[in-house]
Amino acid sequence: MRPSPPEPLRHPVDPARVRTLPGHFAWVDHRLRDRLQELGLAEIALLFFLHLAADKHGLSFWADATIARKLPLGEGDVVQARFRLVAKGLVAYRYPLYQLLPLADARP
Repeated sequence: MRPSPPEPLRHPVDPARVRTLPGHFAWVDHRLRDRLQELGLAEIALLFFLHLAADKHGLSFWADATIARKLPLGEGDVVQARFRLVAKGLVAYRYPLYQLLPLADARP
């Protein structure tokens, strides 16, 4: 566990523009940052997109072609990234449904 920064550093840089949580808020498990080094850029892009698109159960029905148009990726790149995310246990997939999987605790 990292120590907290000193109190003066914990104040916002721009107090007039502190973000709030809207009703349509998406969340990403902070433990994912410990897994990023295992992922390529296409996998990170797809995983982040799925986090933004998923419902509260981690489910998303976005089509690969639509995801590819939203990201700077080809449809084949989306498919390959999906295969790798499934193999790494981060995503489950059954056409046309993506499911974000819970992250396991850090490995010893």
